[in-house]
Amino acid sequence: MTDNVHTQAATVRLRAVDYSYKGQAVLSNLEIAVAAGRVYALLGRNGAGKSTTFKLLLGLLRPDSGVVEIFGHSFTRAALADIGGSVDGPALYSHLSARQNLQVHARLLGISEKRISEVLDIVGLGGAGRKAAKKFSTGMKARLALAIALLDNPDLLLLDEPQNGLDPEGVRELRTLIRDLVSGGKTVLISSHQLGEVKNIADDIGVLAHGHLTYEGPLDQFAPDGDLERAYFAATEEPRR
Repeated sequence: MTDNVHTQAATVRLRAVDYSYKGQAVLSNLEIAVAAGRVYALLGRNGAGKSTTFKLLLGLLRPDSGVVEIFGHSFTRAALADIGGSVDGPALYSHLSARQNLQVHARLLGISEKRISEVLDIVGLGGAGRKAAKKFSTGMKARLALAIALLDNPDLLLLDEPQNGLDPEGVRELRTLIRDLVSGGKTVLISSHQLGEVKNIADDIGVLAHGHLTYEGPLDQFAPDGDLERAYFAATEEPRR
């Protein structure tokens, strides 16, 4: 049963959301509440519907039924002005450098060159120079995707598997960056299957299995004995037939 302990205003809320793909139910009566100023990690096995949930929150998909709310209101495209997102890996212009990739987005958003330099430094790509994105390592691509998400200084960040491809140093830097953003008043929703890192970064978690949450609430209440792996597998196991 979902343990929703949030009593404050939710930055993100899904209410009774259903979504199907090619006649197959992906999400069923999904309820999520992400409190403002917190790091919320959405956990689930491959194919559980994590990326689908993120796409619904970004307006890339529409639910079959139910309501998607952002900042206390039903989703509209106007809400995207305050959301930074990275879903299904980085979508980059492979022939352009990191700075040039950001310049494309900055011109569309009317953002100054100064901000480009700021976010490149924030994600550790200030020295990437003219190297084309197609020559980037997986970790560098992940950093650039994060820079794009941060470009407009959004109040809400949606990051789908942001640790993928990062070396241990990069994972630690990402953790520090996310915690700093939350300390500054932002809300961060991530998806992940790296339980060890979730333990280090998340305030709250939602465990997605069989199309709905089997747990939602503070991380420390999910596994009081400290065995996060055991609790995760118990919450996501396939029902017996």
